[in-house]
Amino acid sequence: MRRYTAGDRVVQAQYGPGTIVDVNEHHTVIEFDEHGTRRFSTRIVVLETSNTPAPARKAKTRAKKKVAATPQS
Repeated sequence: MRRYTAGDRVVQAQYGPGTIVDVNEHHTVIEFDEHGTRRFSTRIVVLETSNTPAPARKAKTRAKKKVAATPQS
């Protein structure tokens, strides 16, 4: 069985191409290009290595806090 590391590009039969986010002896976490993040049991997940580059993603931004209106005297 091939050992994968975070950052490796893989393909899974049901979800398609993705990037490994985290892997340990119990779980493999993959962020798929079109299906979000999924967690699999490392012992039973079937993956294939992929050479396709990850798609460009928008930078995540934080929501701005709303400023409460202060009463004027």
